[in-house]
Amino acid sequence: MGNKPQQANTSDVIKVRYEKLQALREAGRDPFVITTSDRDVYTKTVKDKFEDYENKDVCVAGRIMSKRGKGKVSFLDLHDKTGKIQIFAKFDDLGEEEYGFLKKWDIGDIVEVKGFVFKTQMGEISVHAKAVRLLSKSLKPLPEKYHGLTNTDLRYRQRYVDLIMNPEVKDTFVKRSKIIAAIRRYLDAQDFIEVETPMLVANAGGAAARPFLTHSNALDEEFKLRISLELYLKRLIVGGLERVYEIGRVFRNEGVDTRHNPEFTLMELYQAYTDYNGMMDLTENLYRHVAQEVLGTTTITYNGVEMDLGKPFERITMVDAVKKYAGVDFNEINSDEEAKAIAKEHHVEFEDRHKKGDILSLFFEEYAEEHLIQPTFVIDHPIEISPLTKKKPEDPNYVERFELFMNGWEMANAYSELNDPIDQRERFKAQEALLAQGDEEANTTDEDFLNALEIGMPPTGGIGYGIDRLTMLLTDSPAIRDVLLFPTMKTLDK
Repeated sequence: MGNKPQQANTSDVIKVRYEKLQALREAGRDPFVITTSDRDVYTKTVKDKFEDYENKDVCVAGRIMSKRGKGKVSFLDLHDKTGKIQIFAKFDDLGEEEYGFLKKWDIGDIVEVKGFVFKTQMGEISVHAKAVRLLSKSLKPLPEKYHGLTNTDLRYRQRYVDLIMNPEVKDTFVKRSKIIAAIRRYLDAQDFIEVETPMLVANAGGAAARPFLTHSNALDEEFKLRISLELYLKRLIVGGLERVYEIGRVFRNEGVDTRHNPEFTLMELYQAYTDYNGMMDLTENLYRHVAQEVLGTTTITYNGVEMDLGKPFERITMVDAVKKYAGVDFNEINSDEEAKAIAKEHHVEFEDRHKKGDILSLFFEEYAEEHLIQPTFVIDHPIEISPLTKKKPEDPNYVERFELFMNGWEMANAYSELNDPIDQRERFKAQEALLAQGDEEANTTDEDFLNALEIGMPPTGGIGYGIDRLTMLLTDSPAIRDVLLFPTMKTLDK
C-alpha cells in the first residue's frame, strides 16, 4: 500500500522538479554549470574526530536524504561515501535569498555546505551552515524512505539507486574491493607477477563451457570470448615468468542462477616447479590471509553456518568421497558398463558417451558436494573430466587435481599441469571426438599451445579461483548478483 501514493504522483513530482530547475536557471543559478566542490572533509571523519573539529569551519558535500523543520530553521541529513551528518540551517545565518533556495531543495539533491561543527542539544554532531550551494539537481524522486528499494529485479537493474538507498549494499562492494586487494598483496609478496591476457581469442580453451561468439570486422575472422585464462598463462610459464596470475572477466554462454552469471571474475595463477600439493598449501594460506585482512577473523559465517579457515583443510579423494556419501566404491567397478549399471540403480542420469570416470564425477555431484561445508580439498579426479592435468604416476586413470569445496560449493580448481605435448595432443583429440558427438563444452585443439609445450614447460602447479563466490561467502550474500555491481539481466521489453 505504501508505494501507491508515490507511484500515482511520480509524474507530478518530476514535473515540479523540472520547473524548479528552470527557475534556478532563470535566476542564474543553474547547478549543472558547477564543475567542482570545495569539500575538504568527509562526514565520518568529522564525527570520528569531533574533538578536533568542534567549532572549526568545514566544507562537506553529498546527497540530501532527508529534510525537516519549519519556518526559519531547517535540518537536513547529508550523505557522502563515508556516512551521513546533520546540517543545521537558519534563515538568520543564510539570509532570505539563500535560505529561500535551500527550502526548495529536494531529497536526492547533491549539495555543498560550509559551516562550523557543533553538537546539538540532543547530542547530534552537526554542521551549522554558513554558506550553501546546490551542485546537482535530482530530477527523479528516490524510492520512499520507509519502503526503500526492495524490488530485487529493480535493485540489480538500477544499482545506482540500490547503492544510495541500502548502505549494506555499498559495504558489500567495498568489501569486494578489499578482498581483491588482499589477494593481490598476498601474491605479490609471494613473488607472483600480475599479467593480462587476451579476452578475444580464436580458440576458447581451458575449461568445459560454451563460449560467446563474435566477429572482427577488421580481420574478417570469427572470435570467441575467453572462457578461461589458462592456456595463455601457461604460455608465460613456458616463457620463463615462473609465477604469474591474472584476475579478470571470463565469459560462459550458459545458465543464470544464484551462483552463475554469464560473465564473472576468475583468478588463475601458475607456479613453475611445484604441483597440486603446492597449490593446496598456497590456497589454505591465501584464504586465511584474505579472511583475516578483510574480516579480522578466520572464522566466517554464511547463512548462519560457521566455517573455520584457521584449521587445516580436510583432504579426501573423489573416490573416497563417493564411497563415504553414496556407499559406492568405484575402486571395485572395472568397466564403463558396470559404472552405467550402478548409475541406473542409483537413478544418476548419464549420457551414452560417458565413461566410468564421468559417472564417478556425476555420483560425486549428486551425493557428496552438498556435504562439503567446511573447507575441503577433493583430490584425484578421473582423467575423463581433466583434459589438461597430469596423470597420477601410480594410477593413470586418475589425475593430480583438486577442487576446493566450502558450503557445498566449488571454490577453486587446481592441477599438476600437463606438460607432455604428446599426451596433451591425445587429450585434445579425445575432446574433439566429444565435440563431434555433440558436447558443446568440449575443448578444441590449440596448435599454438601445443607448440609452446613442445618448446618445453617445467613441472607446474596451477589453480583457478572464483572471485565472486569467495566474495559471496565473505560478505554473507545469498546470490552472485548481490556481489556483481551490474549483473547480466534480460533486456526489458521496450
